Amino acid sequence: MEVEMEMRMRASEDMEMGEDITPPLPPLTYSLHDAFLLSHCSSCFSPLPYPPLLPTNSLLYCSPLCSSSSLHVSTAELHLLRSRSSATADTSDLRAALRLLQSLPAASRTLRDGRIAGLLTNRDKLLATTGDNEFVGRIREGAAAMAAATKMRDGHEAEAWELDGVALEAALCLVLTNAVEVQDNTGRTLGIALYGPSFCWINHSCSPNACYRISLHSPPACCAQASLRIVPCAGHRREAQIESGVCSISELTKDEVCENNGPRIVVRSIKRINKGEEVTVAYTDLLQPTAVRQSELWSKYRFICCCTRCNASPLTCVDHTLQEISAATLDSSSLGSDHNFYSDNAIRRLTDYVDDVITEYLSVGDPELCCKKLEDILSRGLLYKQQLEGREVKSQPTFKLHPLHYLSLNAYTTLASAYKVHASDLLALYSEVDGHLLEALDLKRTSAAYSLLLAGATHHLFQSESSLIASTANFWTSAGESLLTLARSSVWSDFGKKGLPVANLSSLSKYICSKCSLMENFKGILYHRQPQNADFEGISSEFLDCVTNITQKVWSFLIHGCQFLRVFKDPIDFGWLGTMKYSGTSVEPHLSSTAVDSYRGTEGSVSICEAHMYIFQLGVHCLLYGGYLASICYGRHSHLTDHTRSILDCEEFLINCSHATN
Repeated sequence: MEVEMEMRMRASEDMEMGEDITPPLPPLTYSLHDAFLLSHCSSCFSPLPYPPLLPTNSLLYCSPLCSSSSLHVSTAELHLLRSRSSATADTSDLRAALRLLQSLPAASRTLRDGRIAGLLTNRDKLLATTGDNEFVGRIREGAAAMAAATKMRDGHEAEAWELDGVALEAALCLVLTNAVEVQDNTGRTLGIALYGPSFCWINHSCSPNACYRISLHSPPACCAQASLRIVPCAGHRREAQIESGVCSISELTKDEVCENNGPRIVVRSIKRINKGEEVTVAYTDLLQPTAVRQSELWSKYRFICCCTRCNASPLTCVDHTLQEISAATLDSSSLGSDHNFYSDNAIRRLTDYVDDVITEYLSVGDPELCCKKLEDILSRGLLYKQQLEGREVKSQPTFKLHPLHYLSLNAYTTLASAYKVHASDLLALYSEVDGHLLEALDLKRTSAAYSLLLAGATHHLFQSESSLIASTANFWTSAGESLLTLARSSVWSDFGKKGLPVANLSSLSKYICSKCSLMENFKGILYHRQPQNADFEGISSEFLDCVTNITQKVWSFLIHGCQFLRVFKDPIDFGWLGTMKYSGTSVEPHLSSTAVDSYRGTEGSVSICEAHMYIFQLGVHCLLYGGYLASICYGRHSHLTDHTRSILDCEEFLINCSHATN
């Protein structure tokens, strides 16, 4: 990825939303993280059929084909692994840099205009950085370890492999600032991959018009035959760079397709792109406010983003919302002109608190404690106990996060997971105890409510910033899956024992919505055509009408007993936020109630049976819309689209559809 804006990629033709911009591009170099070397193939990243019983210092492969086609593995890499086997630092970046250098002709292993293989290394910028000695030390130590490993190589090639420290540092810097994470279908990051200029020359924007997907499997024939629809553009320096060979697209294409293994990457449009327009992708999470994005981009890539979203003054509506907090019980005269100072300090403390709770949950795994802490900070806020302007004040301010603050969104994500895990733990311990079964359903219901809230909140922001489509697709899909899991829970049968009727979901056809065309459009995209830009607004409008109507009928049931979620009058339409008042209301932990058990349909206008049916309908709508958005972002052959299809196939919706693809 080009950290300096010297190189850009522009569209060579007009493109609609939801089209492949590149064919599946193979990597220049790639490597597994150390933690997966014993469990996954070092060539295709797939799980090993028979992992070794004992540790080994060799790289492992799932088949002879992968072993024979492995990318430029040398004994230097094995020496590196053996020499650093007891170290805590991951060696994937060092191994990827070694593989890159090994793949290049000897004459190309030296630095040329700050580039290797046409890619900007950023070495001078990274090593000249002041105030980050740890990062500089990481580069210096990594290059030294690579140099030692090359000198330990066996055979007559050792002398040719002895590279100068500048080249080693440059290769490592190139990997650190240009490689992308490679994830499996569960979202685990297995390793890293570095791609050629056709991908890395695509610059960053916080409001991008493209995104990318990485596939660990061979692409379908229709994808493999796609053409490269972008060309380099270097502005006023273009002619000079073409003369130096940096910008020769024919040479780049030849170099990039020489390998036939490793994870492939495809760039795809998420907006309409005109011929000659620059193509951009995001290097960081877009559901963060400007200051956080800028900090992350500088930390990793050493550049300040100057895109239209970052330069907007005043801030865009989305960025204002993502960082908004309020001060309740506040005597404004007490803060005086230092209001921003206290707000910034409160944000830092809130960030530390939320991050610490999430980190503790991921490491310790106590979902009950995690839910209590997160709901408490979201509801109560942070009481600013320090003296203000050197004197005591009668009314201490309590800073609270906006319901759509990016920390709130992080908290909802964790709460959805923690409630789900807590329900699973409960069922594992008390699988045959009626009271605990109902409590488990209660927890699953709350998990589904947080998933729906997260999807609705992200969609609210997506309506103002269309580049958030990828996050929106993921959250709608997760919400749909969570709601369908809740509707299919075997615990519902326990209501029959209490004389409460439940919906009969065995006959699924009658629950297919007749008010929107989501099902027809999703099936059409899967089996017949690309998503059409002209259809997008109508499909989204139909979806919102349906999902808002269903949610209004079932939301009170989903949040029954959870006092914090009662703050949210509607998880889809956030118009009520304009009249919301932040109070210091305390929240009782929603972890031991039996709200489902006590619910009789008296709250709201639906019965248990109707709520059961509406949850199922709501889940189908969310899943279909998430799949529709995923097909735009990633294509109909992506994991997320396939995952959506497999769930719907299990629900027998697509049972009569042909699964043949073009």
